[in-house]
Amino acid sequence: MQLTEVTDKKTAKDFLQVNADINKNDPNYIRPLDKDINEVFDPKKNKAFRFGEATRWILKDNNGKLAGRIAAFVNKKYKNKGDEVPVGGVGFFDCINDQHAADMLLDVAKHWLLQRGMQAMDGPINFGEKDRWWGLLVEGFEPPLYCLNYNPPYYKQLLETYGFKNYYNQVCFALKVVDPVQPKFIQRHAECAKDPHFSSSHIKKDQLEKFADDFTTVYNKAWAGHGGLKELDRKVVIKMFKSMKPVMDEKISWFVYYKNEPVGTWINLPDLNQWFKHLDGKFGLWQKLKFLWLKKTKKCDKFVGLVFGIVPEWQAKGVDSYLIMEGAKVIQPKPLYDKYEMLWIGEFNPKMINVAEGLGTYRSRVLTTYRYLFDRTKEFKPHPILL
Repeated sequence: MQLTEVTDKKTAKDFLQVNADINKNDPNYIRPLDKDINEVFDPKKNKAFRFGEATRWILKDNNGKLAGRIAAFVNKKYKNKGDEVPVGGVGFFDCINDQHAADMLLDVAKHWLLQRGMQAMDGPINFGEKDRWWGLLVEGFEPPLYCLNYNPPYYKQLLETYGFKNYYNQVCFALKVVDPVQPKFIQRHAECAKDPHFSSSHIKKDQLEKFADDFTTVYNKAWAGHGGLKELDRKVVIKMFKSMKPVMDEKISWFVYYKNEPVGTWINLPDLNQWFKHLDGKFGLWQKLKFLWLKKTKKCDKFVGLVFGIVPEWQAKGVDSYLIMEGAKVIQPKPLYDKYEMLWIGEFNPKMINVAEGLGTYRSRVLTTYRYLFDRTKEFKPHPILL
């Protein structure tokens, strides 16, 4: 077998092709858009390069056939609560069902990280934000959501045989839109609704800058400073909202206000992969036109939860129920969609797990973030629980 570092257009193309070859016989597989993977490794597109570096390899068997791939990266901004040593990352791991092949890929990544002073590696993770390409799928082998990892079941054994251990599980939750809302949400909504200072609104495409401001306010109060998350800049959020505009459904993203000040947000999008699965990873001009046609002619039956949050001073006061019910009053009656699925929540965050379970959801899929300590005598510690 032969390892080759990705250094040109040919090897970069092979890097993309490995994923398609490994999963080609799986009916649930949806090929990621090539551009989304390429942008991870483009310093002009990925701001993580300001704080680190990344590289990639492909593996071919003795007949010259693609057999695997892996990426490795270091990022000064990547830190987890309780980390005692510098931790690098590996991701975009794909491999035939062969432990020797997997070991070759993981070894080359480990040695690259060792040379850069790392003492452990987490994977499979992304070189960037956690909302994309994070974790190994271990339960719920259904068609993947947009930018959510998908892999054959045997990957779990390949990684664990190598020596990786479960650092934390990532749980996705789902429900049927027509299922009755839990009575406690109705009751708490009614209590908040008695106060005339509460109001709600779904997002409006012709007022994106206003809602971007509102989202920035809620995010920076609710998340900034937690788990290493930094404050968002208004200009960044406006750009993000404008990029989402072509696929945005106004009626499924909601805000709650108290005395006209934003105190909660619930951002959702249609399940984009229900349309992207017809594009075979490409998104050039022709595919963009095809996407617009598909969006108009093929019903999407699922919407996906991206962000849900309440500012700290209004947490545990029923505002989460008020927000959910305000959205449900619009989303459920038609219904606009058949199913709802949330992006993952780490099991180290039991409060948010309880909120998700309290909605009457079921666990739709589980992904795992693994950790491998280079010092094999050192005690392994899973991700600490957030209190």
